[in-house]
Amino acid sequence: MTLAIETISLTRRFGSVTAVSGLNLSVQSGEIFGFLGPNGAGKTTTIRMLCGLLLPSQGTARVAGLDVARHAEDVKRCVGYMPQRFSLYGDLTVEENLDFFAGVYRLAGQERRRRVTATLDRVGLADRRRVLTDHLSGGLKQRLALGCALVHSPTILFLDEPTAGADPPSRQRIWDLLYEAAADACTILVTTHYVEEAERCQTIGFMHQGRLVSSGSPEQCKAEMAEALLEVDAMPVMQAAAVARGLDGVTGVSIYGHTLRVFAKTTTHLRHQLQEALTAQAVAVKSIRAVPPTLEDVFMSLTRGASESEGVR
Repeated sequence: MTLAIETISLTRRFGSVTAVSGLNLSVQSGEIFGFLGPNGAGKTTTIRMLCGLLLPSQGTARVAGLDVARHAEDVKRCVGYMPQRFSLYGDLTVEENLDFFAGVYRLAGQERRRRVTATLDRVGLADRRRVLTDHLSGGLKQRLALGCALVHSPTILFLDEPTAGADPPSRQRIWDLLYEAAADACTILVTTHYVEEAERCQTIGFMHQGRLVSSGSPEQCKAEMAEALLEVDAMPVMQAAAVARGLDGVTGVSIYGHTLRVFAKTTTHLRHQLQEALTAQAVAVKSIRAVPPTLEDVFMSLTRGASESEGVR
């Protein structure tokens, strides 16, 4: 398969701050690739460089075979970009916004009108074509923004947290549209901080403090998690968490309702040690069991490890 996106040591600095550091990335044509990471991890800066909107400080990036530093304008014409912040014109109607962006992408005449009409149907906004954009709900605005990114039928689509703040039905509808685009051979790179959305991608990359700390399929990332995991059902949970954090070999503890997720390099003797320590502190233990990791567990483990490595340096 050919590469739709490739970066080598891609770096972007803002003064003394390095927003993206030495990014090596390969995205296959037709793939849905998800960037998972907290706010400030470098996801938006990466997308802006890949779209030709921001020049790299160092390294190279190729999108659709084009060097983004030397052919930024050509890159902009073959990609679609939906930014994190809503950027459409509230005093234009739904149809007028789509028509404006079709013009930005140099569509004209009957082809421009055909694409606008087809996109209205595609994103389910044909019955609201004459509604002012400011009067749309948040979920419908996001669908319109996606439509504006799709109106010229790009070969590569960049989406920066496209479902942030959307209700579950709106999020599902947006993902349905993304799968439809992928089925039409569109390569999609989407950033998110929703772990359950990352599960929808074929490949995911975990970003932390400007670095790509791991990548692979969701199943591969779970199978390769460096730490073992115990689930502890105990009450009171806050006291149980404090006890667990104090044990040798425990590298992290997360609380979910009345259960704990306890991370360790090995759990060979940890289960017995936990049971004894919790009982000694009058914590009622219902169960302690080894469990497979979720993608959120993987992300917590990776970011913790990356932070520790940075601290060592």
